[in-house]
Amino acid sequence: MHANTVLFDLDGTLTDPFEAITKSFQHGLAAFGVQEADMDNLRRIIGPPLMESYQEFYGFSLAQAAQAVAKYRERFSTIGLYENQVYSGIPEMLAKLRKSGLVLAVATSKPEPYAMRILEHFDLKDDFHFVGGSELDGRRSKKGEVIAYVLDHLHKMGLLRPPVIMVGDRKHDILGAKENGISSLGVLFGYGGREELTQSGADFIVDSVKMLEKKLLLFDH
Repeated sequence: MHANTVLFDLDGTLTDPFEAITKSFQHGLAAFGVQEADMDNLRRIIGPPLMESYQEFYGFSLAQAAQAVAKYRERFSTIGLYENQVYSGIPEMLAKLRKSGLVLAVATSKPEPYAMRILEHFDLKDDFHFVGGSELDGRRSKKGEVIAYVLDHLHKMGLLRPPVIMVGDRKHDILGAKENGISSLGVLFGYGGREELTQSGADFIVDSVKMLEKKLLLFDH
């Protein structure tokens, strides 16, 4: 395997957003009188676009889902942003990858302004050559679209150096990579699990940050 450019998912890959996302998601549900106390049910909503989760898992109409997302962001933008936790070993890994000469970028379905604020809060923003996410109005929320957007920006910046690999914890990361003709690496310390990552066709799977670092540094680049 050969990789010169690495794209990282944010939630479940660089940071553990469990408290931030689940509490904000519950805030959106509560606006419609829906109570969800089962944390296992809420784990599944970490990763996919929020609009999809409100519709698929709770039967919301498109209009209801949009209102729920607005309520979600009402809490997330003021409180939830700072309830994230960076996975142990991530800052050190990113520093080593940059030092090795890799081009690093973030490709997240989270709105880009939020992603930027989270990375700045945890002093991770400067580790990346580019940070790409969705629009606040819901555009570019599909992972394949985000990856295409990031690749296009890196190309325009003169930084895109193939081959490229996408690192993420959910099937959306793996399938989005396939849509864009790039390799994928699934991480098991996030929220997808081995079965999900395997079935979606991940090219590689690692179970820890240390193994992720080793894999990326050992790639011939």
